[in-house]
Amino acid sequence: MNSFSPEKSELGKKSEYSATYDPSKLFPVPRQLKRDDINVKENQLPFYGFDIWNHYEVSWLNEQGKPMVALAELIIPCDTSNIIESKSMKLYFNSFNNTAIKDVKSLETLVKKDLSERVSGEVSVEIIPLHKVGDGKFYECMGGTCLDELDIRCSVYTVDASLLQTEDAQVEETLCSNLLKANCLVTGQPDWGSLQIAYKGKKINHENLLRYIISFRNHTEFAEHYVERIFTDIQRHCQPNELSVYARFTRRGGLDINPYRSSKNEGSLDINRRLSRQ
Repeated sequence: MNSFSPEKSELGKKSEYSATYDPSKLFPVPRQLKRDDINVKENQLPFYGFDIWNHYEVSWLNEQGKPMVALAELIIPCDTSNIIESKSMKLYFNSFNNTAIKDVKSLETLVKKDLSERVSGEVSVEIIPLHKVGDGKFYECMGGTCLDELDIRCSVYTVDASLLQTEDAQVEETLCSNLLKANCLVTGQPDWGSLQIAYKGKKINHENLLRYIISFRNHTEFAEHYVERIFTDIQRHCQPNELSVYARFTRRGGLDINPYRSSKNEGSLDINRRLSRQ
């Protein structure tokens, strides 16, 4: 099994597509690689949660050689040892394009086995034929008060947690923004995202929270790590009684990644509804 090193990854390089099923394409990245940066210790996570992946370019051959197409929903718990590098996920799924698979259930079982082995934990996999994709999978915006209309001056575009400030009032509120943007750790390509923050405790100053979100603009990390950094920064600087952070990123290579972290182990898996730009 691969261990993460940018030069070993196929990310940012010309890649050969496998003619048939090839699980070796999956490239695991240790979560602890970036958790050390935010002082999160292995096996002592300060949050619960999961990463929702949607793959929109799933295809294989049935036993008669006829192409089949579908979407895939993959849910990876945040307490797994590894994430999967996104380009390797695309290459893995493309290795099914000329592979005969008995039925949808067989494909689900195989993908679940491969992903679970590489992340070292139990992965949920649902392969969804297009005719079964319902209207309930879509929503216009993330719920809560949108911060984006605040008239603020911005000048900080590298992460600065010191921007986070609280006020005296005790509140329970949900806030959201579509202004999250950061960059891939390996290629430097932009990741565009929408962010939802729900918390209970001292009121977080809205203007400075938006400035903090914008300060990710030139930051480089993987999507899962952005969300964990935001969660731990808010926990340390604002000390809410309860907190959840949920981000939805636009797709690259037919994949979008949507991490969720919460102080409560009550997160619903029924939150995978696409935004308009996804």
